[in-house]
Amino acid sequence: MTTTETTTHPVPVSGGAIGVRRQGRRGPTLVFAHYWGGSAGTWDAVVGKLPADSATVRFDQRGWGSSRTLPGPYHLGQLADDIIAVVEGLALDSFVLVGHSMGGKVSQLAAARHPEGLAGLVLVAPAPPQPPPAVTAEYQRFLAHAYDSARTVEEALDHALTATRLEGTVRSAAVRDSLAGGDAAREEWPLRGIAADITDAARAVSVPVLVLAGEADQVEPPHVLRECLLPHIPHARLDTVPGSGHLLPLEAPETVAAALEEFTVGLPR
Repeated sequence: MTTTETTTHPVPVSGGAIGVRRQGRRGPTLVFAHYWGGSAGTWDAVVGKLPADSATVRFDQRGWGSSRTLPGPYHLGQLADDIIAVVEGLALDSFVLVGHSMGGKVSQLAAARHPEGLAGLVLVAPAPPQPPPAVTAEYQRFLAHAYDSARTVEEALDHALTATRLEGTVRSAAVRDSLAGGDAAREEWPLRGIAADITDAARAVSVPVLVLAGEADQVEPPHVLRECLLPHIPHARLDTVPGSGHLLPLEAPETVAAALEEFTVGLPR
């Protein structure tokens, strides 16, 4: 279990600064990007399962949590700009981008820019670069109201986002995080980002790629990732996590941590 002290660093980005939580020295540094409605804290359990002194970076994306006051735009390109600003601001010489869901789509865009020091890309239940057929205008309008209240968040958690019910502090944190987005940031993903076609960027990703899919994921099922992601990143490896839903960092943190450790150990030196 990780015991290294966590430090917070303000990193300049467009319109202000992002507070980055950093710990560990053993690299490459894992740079985490959370899902729509998540936070830096979404990754706490995963980081806690990594070997001691693993180098990690976590932050609230623009428009969410501690980064809520950062001005827009909040589109995928801006969020990718922020990731690049973070890795450059911290002067990371070797890093792996780890993106979950929306953060996975953002990470694909960032990786496609070939930032110096990028060693690999891990996509955790990612939104694929090619919008699936299920992403219709009607679905987008429905999704835009998923985080209207604590009640709707809990309904989303229990009936769409997870295969195993979240309990206790993990559940309360997930609800709190989902309600912590600014209005414009909360609407950007369902109304525009989820339907954006970034297949050209995905095809430009050249580093090793690991994709983790939840076996019981209702949002991005394994078959959707096979159909809408793998054709555009054909060198990616897809692994399925048994019994888990969309929120893999919360439902299966030990499995995610083990996969990250195996992946980074196997990267070219």
